[in-house]
Amino acid sequence: MFSAIRAGGFIMLPIILCGIAATFIIIERCFYFYVTKKRDVKLMYDLNSYLDSENYDSAAISCAEADTPCSQVVKKALDCRRWDEKDMKDAVEAEMSVVVPRFEHLLTPLGTISNIATLLGLLGTVTGNIKAFGVLGAGGTMGDPAILAGAIAEALVTTVAGLIVSIPSVIFYNYFISRVNRRIAEMENNVTNVVIKLTGRVK
Repeated sequence: MFSAIRAGGFIMLPIILCGIAATFIIIERCFYFYVTKKRDVKLMYDLNSYLDSENYDSAAISCAEADTPCSQVVKKALDCRRWDEKDMKDAVEAEMSVVVPRFEHLLTPLGTISNIATLLGLLGTVTGNIKAFGVLGAGGTMGDPAILAGAIAEALVTTVAGLIVSIPSVIFYNYFISRVNRRIAEMENNVTNVVIKLTGRVK
């Protein structure tokens, strides 16, 4: 493994750094979506009983304990429950636009890494081929076989390394984008149900 990394040359360093960063982001986002989903399920279960009994203090405490984007928007709705219905909805919509970036956190860097890793692999391929042709040009028909093999290895290893980082990054980026869209839709549905109860249309 280490011999392959050495064969890839200096281009391998940024590719490895991209791989480490992508791995961190993927693990962090998987954990985040799992935890927030679990907390939101519990939050909505608790809120149903609290809102039915108009126990708004306990509902607010549950929101604070959940500490999710959904709970933050629900807390805003609870704080504005005495407002005019239109004003409350406007406040809730504004709060939603504030919390959505919490779902999208680190996804832009992950998408950037998926593109950069491919380009770095391509760059390594180009530099490796340049070295290979330089060896051929300097040494007659074949040049030094050892140097030529090293240049070709650099071209191939960096290409493979770039793809190894890029492919999972693209897959998880698209997966997380779909998760974000689903979570936003779930949040809107949950908050709408809370607002309906707070406005007294459903008891």
